[in-house]
Amino acid sequence: MPTQIKGPAIFLAQFGSDDAPFNSLQSITKWAADLGYKGVQIPSFDGRLFDLDLAAESDGYCDEVKGICAESGVEITELSTHLQGQLVAVNPAYDIAFDAFAPDHCKNNPAKRQAWAVDQVQKAAIASQKLGLSTSVSFTGSLAFPYLYPWPQRPDGLIEEAFEELGRRWRPILDHYKDRGVSIGFEIHPGEDVFDGATYEMFVSATGNHDCALINYDPSHFLLQQMDYLAFIDLYHDRINAFHVKDAEFNPDGRQGVYSGYQSWVNRAGRFRSLGDGQVDFAGIFSKLTQYGYDSWAVLEWECCIKSAEQGAAEGAPFIESHLIEPPKSAFDDFAGGDRDEAAISAMLGLSGRKP
Repeated sequence: MPTQIKGPAIFLAQFGSDDAPFNSLQSITKWAADLGYKGVQIPSFDGRLFDLDLAAESDGYCDEVKGICAESGVEITELSTHLQGQLVAVNPAYDIAFDAFAPDHCKNNPAKRQAWAVDQVQKAAIASQKLGLSTSVSFTGSLAFPYLYPWPQRPDGLIEEAFEELGRRWRPILDHYKDRGVSIGFEIHPGEDVFDGATYEMFVSATGNHDCALINYDPSHFLLQQMDYLAFIDLYHDRINAFHVKDAEFNPDGRQGVYSGYQSWVNRAGRFRSLGDGQVDFAGIFSKLTQYGYDSWAVLEWECCIKSAEQGAAEGAPFIESHLIEPPKSAFDDFAGGDRDEAAISAMLGLSGRKP
């Protein structure tokens, strides 16, 4: 039976700053609630809003966090470890760029950075359990992504070994999550080794088909790849445990297409947009997710190169609210039905003369 999606909720990562009301959990959750949001996805990597190290060791701190959110009128949907998950697997081509996500004591030391990232992601499992959460969201990181395009020709075994190594790194983490009753919804995202359905299947296989390696569904990334994001739900609905509601548009022309010519976001053929300003068929998405029984949160992830974050957030709550579907309590044609009548059934099938 269809179930109702929860929402609206908002991912706080794009809004945290040093300015009020975005500089503390108390003020930003109040801001979100005033806009109509009922849930918040907390970035575990933003110390202004959440102390992951403390949360992993302190029941009292986790109770305080839950209390702050409850007082504001919102629930915690998930903890995000996107930035730490990214650092679990980093191809050397990205060492300098991704050092920006690491603390100073780990910079210029890939092994130390990876160990820190693994520890962080594992702490998020403990913190999630303490907060009463069964779902978290993250990235897989990337070892193979620099070799996305098959030119120059890739040596045999390169991609296979990359995914085997990705599995070796993530399986102990996933076991750690399973022990605590928490799953990870990996965001299927270009820049990660897991960026579409095929690569997700490769990753799950490399983890031994781990039942905690699930999906944070974000259709914007599929639209920019020109994938069928509705068919994706048909294929993987039983693995979707989180949902980022993010819009995008793709407008190819004679100058650029999917790769968008190294242009800035505002000048790209494919770009993210605020909800309702892009091309994603959210009516179809909410219908399919409801049909398949998805009953977790619809979480706004705002990223737009044209509209301000404040306007995007203000418009996002009513947009999500308008797409939530209340499942029927009975079949629409029940009025024309009746109680089961064995005699009538037999007569309609021409079985009236048969003995049981």
